[in-house]
Amino acid sequence: MIQNSVSLLKTSLTFRIIIAMVLGILVGKLFGLGVSKETDTLINLGIFELSLKGFFVEGIFHVGGQIFITSLKMLVVPLVFVSLVCGTCSLNDSAKIGRLGVKSLALYLITTAIAITLALSVATFIEPGQGFTLQTQTEFTPKPAPSFVEVVLGMFPSNPIDAMAKGNMLQIIVFAILFGIAMALSGKAGERLSALFFDLNEVIMKLVAILMNLAPYGVFFLMAKLFTYLDYLAIEPLIWYFLTVLAVLFIHALITYPLILKFLSGLNPVIFLTKMKEAALFAFSTSSSNATMPITMRTVTEKMGVNNSVSSFTVPLGATINMDGTAIMQGVATVFIAQVFAIDLSMADYVAVLLTATLASIGAAGVPGVGLILLAMVFQQVGLPVEGIALIIGVDRLLDMTRTAVNVTGDSMVSCIVAKSEKELDMAKFNKPM
Repeated sequence: MIQNSVSLLKTSLTFRIIIAMVLGILVGKLFGLGVSKETDTLINLGIFELSLKGFFVEGIFHVGGQIFITSLKMLVVPLVFVSLVCGTCSLNDSAKIGRLGVKSLALYLITTAIAITLALSVATFIEPGQGFTLQTQTEFTPKPAPSFVEVVLGMFPSNPIDAMAKGNMLQIIVFAILFGIAMALSGKAGERLSALFFDLNEVIMKLVAILMNLAPYGVFFLMAKLFTYLDYLAIEPLIWYFLTVLAVLFIHALITYPLILKFLSGLNPVIFLTKMKEAALFAFSTSSSNATMPITMRTVTEKMGVNNSVSSFTVPLGATINMDGTAIMQGVATVFIAQVFAIDLSMADYVAVLLTATLASIGAAGVPGVGLILLAMVFQQVGLPVEGIALIIGVDRLLDMTRTAVNVTGDSMVSCIVAKSEKELDMAKFNKPM
């Protein structure tokens, strides 16, 4: 019995990823001590000096980590397009697409609203900005946020190939749905083409499985490089802000999501969180919902039993517009900056923050650097100095990792709830032990 448990622990992908993450952090901290010194020479070979930083950190660690991230991103566009076409063309009920969209969008907006309400409440109670000494030498200039008209027009691709090349998820989703509907209405031609797409989907999911087995190496490289350069001194003056954001992220992921899942679907939250471990670890190490999307899709379909017709829609949509983690950061940052600059916010201001952050999560979907753009919008809405964002940029990298893990968990939760409501959830697969 004990031997079987040890063998399972050794072969578990989750266990190997955790070990790789811990080793990466330790190696990164050790290399950080060497890199921070004035002399950064490992070996003097006469002709040239072999740099510790150049060979390991910027060489092996950087290249290995970027290959892993790029490999994951490589799968995103084909996975989203192929799986969404498969899901759409297999729908017998044409009205189901509309129901999936309304349910998914409503749930993502509700969870985002809950996230920022929770963040504002906890930050107001803890007061992370009290006693903070204002000092920053960094400037921050926000990019302009797109207008509502631009967002709506931007959802429809004038060139689908260009949308795929640029990774514009909203445009890819719209084109894939239209293409899938056309296939379903095309009779024998559509049936022949759908068989090809289902075969493509199987091949892509097999490629995802191959990459997952290589994940521990990629995670090690990413953590090693990150913790080589991580400036712990930047966290110290912002410790209360950092811990407040972290606490709200954990509360939202481990309490809010399970309660919503249990209340709306009756599913077991413990089983759900247990099966989310691998996807959450991927999200934490990559800091990208899009890069983690292949893993999220595989998790909700193969481990949780969500039918592909649902997951192919809810997961890409969630990776694009689900901003729960970002909303939490915005809520805490708003209270923090207001306290730092001694600006009193009224209840109306807090309501404005709630509405702005919730609705803007859709409006800024797919825009690079969306977190800071949304935060600038929130600050401008309630009259806070936008340059205050420069104060928190230094600790945002670590928090971004945790935010992504929370967002991916939210994507999976919504997928399970929507699938259960549409009777597209395999309960035997969901309840099957890991």
